[in-house]
Amino acid sequence: MKLFVGLGNPGAKYARNRHNIGFMALDTIASDHGFGPWRTKFQGEVAEGRLGTEKVWLLKPSTYMNNSGQSVGEAMRFWKVDLADVTVFHDELDLVPGKVRVKMGGGHAGHNGLRSIHAHAGPDYQRVRMGVGHPGHKDRVSGYVLSDFAKAEETWLDDVLRGISDGAAELAKGDSGRFLNAVSLRTAPPRSSTSKPRADTTAKPAPPAPEPVDERSALERLADRFKR
Repeated sequence: MKLFVGLGNPGAKYARNRHNIGFMALDTIASDHGFGPWRTKFQGEVAEGRLGTEKVWLLKPSTYMNNSGQSVGEAMRFWKVDLADVTVFHDELDLVPGKVRVKMGGGHAGHNGLRSIHAHAGPDYQRVRMGVGHPGHKDRVSGYVLSDFAKAEETWLDDVLRGISDGAAELAKGDSGRFLNAVSLRTAPPRSSTSKPRADTTAKPAPPAPEPVDERSALERLADRFKR
C-alpha cells in the first residue's frame, strides 16, 4: 500500500494559493482515477483508490501547513505504512514554474510542511517537488506562497497537474523516470518530426516578358531608317 500526501492549507481562502499545489495534485489524481469520496480522518481528508496494481490512500492534512506531520504520522501508524512508501507532493521555490522533480529523502530546505513531517515521521520519504518559482527575496516568500496563482499561470499549472495525474500509476509502482516522462509530455510535448511546411498556394503574377533585343549594327539601323 502507498500513501500519497498533498501539502496545503484547508479552507476556500487558501484553495488557489501556490502553497496549495500539493492539494491540487491530489484532487486531480482522485478525480481522474475514480477514487472514493473524501472522508475526514487523521486530522485531514482521505480518499481510497487504485493506481495500476497498487492500492493507494490520498491524504490532505487539515492541520495547516506547519503541523502537517501530525496528520501524516497518525495515518502512517494506523495503516502501518513504511516511510519509504510515502510520497509527499509540495510546492518548491527553487524550481521554475512548471518544473517537476522527484527526490527521495534529504532535508526540508525550510519548507514548514516538510519540516513538520521530518519531526513526526522522519526524512526518508519520497517528494514530488512542483516548481512555483521564487519571488526574488526571502522577505517576500511568505506573501508569495500564500497568494493565488495568476491567471497567466493557469495554462502551465493545468499541464503540470494533468501530467502528474497521467503518471501517477508509474509513481505508485516506483518508476519515477516514467512518471516524469508523463509530466514532460504535458508540459513540453515533442514536436512532430514528420510535419512539413505548408506549400504557399498564393497566386503570384507572371513575370513580364523580356524586351526583344535588336542585334543589328548601328549602320544597319541607320540605313533602315532611310528606307522608310
